Amino acid sequence: MMIMDIMMIMLGMLILIIGILVGVAFLTLLERKVLGYIQIRKGPNKVGYMGILQPFSDAIKLFTKEQSFPNYSNYMCYYLSPVVSFILSLMIWMLIPYYFNMVSFNLGILFFLCCTSLGVYTVMIAGWSSNSNYSLLGGLRAVAQTISYEVSLALIMMSSIIMIMDFNLIKLYNYQELMWFIFMMMPLSICWMSSSLAETNRTPFDFAEGESELVSGFNIEYSSGGFALIFLAEYSSILFMSMLFIMMYMGGYSLDLFFYLKLVFISFVFIWVRGTLPRYRYDKLMYLSWKSYLPISLNFLLFFMGLVIFLS
Repeated sequence: MMIMDIMMIMLGMLILIIGILVGVAFLTLLERKVLGYIQIRKGPNKVGYMGILQPFSDAIKLFTKEQSFPNYSNYMCYYLSPVVSFILSLMIWMLIPYYFNMVSFNLGILFFLCCTSLGVYTVMIAGWSSNSNYSLLGGLRAVAQTISYEVSLALIMMSSIIMIMDFNLIKLYNYQELMWFIFMMMPLSICWMSSSLAETNRTPFDFAEGESELVSGFNIEYSSGGFALIFLAEYSSILFMSMLFIMMYMGGYSLDLFFYLKLVFISFVFIWVRGTLPRYRYDKLMYLSWKSYLPISLNFLLFFMGLVIFLS
C-alpha cells in the first residue's frame, strides 16, 4: 500500500471521527429540546440562534473545568476507563460499509459483538476504581444487565445473519432492495430496539445510573473531562445502534437523504422513550430478558433457519 493510500485512510478516519462528534453534539441538543417540549418547557434557547451553539459551549465548559478525583481511588484505572470507553465507541464506527477509501469488513458483525462486549469492562472498572459504594453498585448493575441482554442481542442478530448468510453489513442492503426485513421480523425488530435501549444504558433500562437510588451510578465520581468522555461514548453508541437498526431492518445502508432521515427518526425514538416511560424495576428487567426475549429470539432463529433451508 502506498503512503498516499495510508494518508487518505487516516484522513477518512479523521473526518469520520469529527462527523461523529458533531453528530453527538447535536443529538444532545435534540434530546434536550425534545425533552423540554415533552415536559412543556423550552429547553436550551439562549446560546446562538434558538440554542444551536449550546453543545459547543457545554463542551468548552466541561473540558476547561478542573478535574477532581477521589483520594482513595485507583487513579490509573479511574483515569483511563472513560478514555478506553470513548475509543471503543469510536472503533465500532469503522463498521460503516464505505464505498471508498476505508476498511471493508467481511466479518463486521463479529467485530461489533466483540466491541460491545468490551464496553462493559470500562463501565465495571469505572465503577470499581472510584472506590465509592454507589459507583460500585452502578458498575455491578451494568455488568449484570449487559450479560443478560447480550445473549438475546446476539441471537436476534443471528436471525438477520441467517437470512443473508454473511457477516458483511453491506449485504443487508442487497437483500432489502424489494422488501425491508422489519415486515418479516416485526416482533424481533421490537425486541432488538428495546435490547439496544438496555445496551446503551438508556431509560427505561438505565439502572447503571439510576439517580433515584444510586445518586448517579458508576459515573458519580467523574467530573469535567472524564464525565464528558463517558457522555460522548454513550451518545455515539446511541447513534450507532440507531444506524444498525436501519441497516438490519429498514433497508440497509444507502448514501441518500432518506437514510439520514431514518437515522434521525430512530435516534428521536430513543429520546421519545426517555421522555415517556418510567424506569423498570431491576428484577423485572432480568425476567424480561431471560424469560421473554431469549425464548422469542431462539424460536425465531429456528424458524428462519428452517425457512432458509426450505427455500434453498
